[in-house]
Formats: sequence, structure tokens, C-alpha cells
Amino acid sequence: MANIKSDKKTILTSKKRNASNSSFKSSLKTAIKAVEAATTKEDGIKALETAYMKLDKACAKGIVHKNYVANQKSRLAKVVNAIA
Repeated sequence: MANIKSDKKTILTSKKRNASNSSFKSSLKTAIKAVEAATTKEDGIKALETAYMKLDKACAKGIVHKNYVANQKSRLAKVVNAIA
């Protein structure tokens, strides 16, 4: 355990940040799975818009890397376009 007061505060804030980021990552994964599970083109497009929004927000917040976002967007667009 830290002895310095500022280090104790840093530990607390990092725990809060970790919990917040974990929650956001979980919702991001859920949005991605919703796109993959879509059965109709319309549902896929709606889920894709939500996933795009969450991916962009995660990138802006620094939760995920920009290349991960680009790869996921490309992959999910292919999934939606493949729905007949």
C-alpha cells in the first residue's frame, strides 16, 4: 500500500477508471455481438450504427487503439453486407 497521500489518491482514481473502462469495453463487445447475430439486413444496419458509435467513442476516450477500431468497422461492414 502506498504511504504518500497523492499515491493513495492515484490508486483510487485508477480503480475508478478501470471499472469504467471495463464496463465500456463490455458494452462494446455486446454491440459487436449484436451485429454478428443480426439475421435481417435492417437489424444488421441498426446494430452496425450502434457499434460504430461505440467504437468511435472508445477510440476517442483512449480505451481501444485506433487500428482495432478500423479493423472492427471493416469486419462488421463485411458481416452486414453478407446478410442476404
